Amino acid sequence: MIAQMNNKSIRMLIFKLLRYSGLPFLFREVIQKQHVTILLFHAIPLESADTAFKYLMKHYTIIGLNDFFNSCREKKPLPEKSLIITFDDGHRSNYDLLPLFKRYAIPVTIFLCSGIIDTNRHFWFSITHPDYSTEQLKKVPNREKLNILKEIGFEPEINYSHPQALSKDQIREMSPFVNFQSHTVFHPCLPYCDDDEARQEISMSKKMLEQEYSFMINAIAYPNGDYTERDIQFCIDAGYEFGLTVDYGFNTPSTDPFKLRRISVNDTGNMDELIVKSSGVWGFLKTNVLKIANIFGVV
Repeated sequence: MIAQMNNKSIRMLIFKLLRYSGLPFLFREVIQKQHVTILLFHAIPLESADTAFKYLMKHYTIIGLNDFFNSCREKKPLPEKSLIITFDDGHRSNYDLLPLFKRYAIPVTIFLCSGIIDTNRHFWFSITHPDYSTEQLKKVPNREKLNILKEIGFEPEINYSHPQALSKDQIREMSPFVNFQSHTVFHPCLPYCDDDEARQEISMSKKMLEQEYSFMINAIAYPNGDYTERDIQFCIDAGYEFGLTVDYGFNTPSTDPFKLRRISVNDTGNMDELIVKSSGVWGFLKTNVLKIANIFGVV
């Protein structure tokens, strides 16, 4: 416990030092100025979201994901420091943020798992297995992973006593203010699915969201950010135009439309962390320090 507290304190100190180092300002005013930044949230609490949105609106130009898509299609420029806010999964708590979306007129995009919304089904990654961590299970072939989880009583189509995802009524109420897109049916890690599983997860999510909600689905966020060229082809075959990753970096209208880059800000309520991560500084350091370590054989 003490070690965990010390690690957290050290981590927070690093974010504070980086915030006041001037690097976030440099990244924002030089790199992000001419690029499009896409941020990724999941289930940020209301108070933290309010603080985060106020900061982001002050320092960036918030645009909608479809504004960027139109720019990609037409190769037209966008405002300086354009930033897009996205949420993955469609967590129930996203509904609590609707007053903020209305108040600030923020054009948010939420990627939905079509087989989990409007049910009492649960996300597989919310299940705690006694012998496997979530990170370990992400790298197990999907059918094998589901068999492992079945041994402790979890199955994708079981309805529990409470929902984890948005209901149809909530989605309907949010739809005038939120752009809803696809995040597969049950959130598998696509590279660990066989061809039939991956194709079904990708195509059925689009069909379900279009048929049940009359949404225009043109984009998919790959669960866990994982994808292969095979999965991209399945997305193209299903009629998607864009795919979002969690690959580090920024975007322009010329970025590969099925490899759009996003920056995860970890639903943080800490302003130092938010500022450092949203600027791209944290991702840059993690990516390049790891490369240097590999070159010198440190890791």
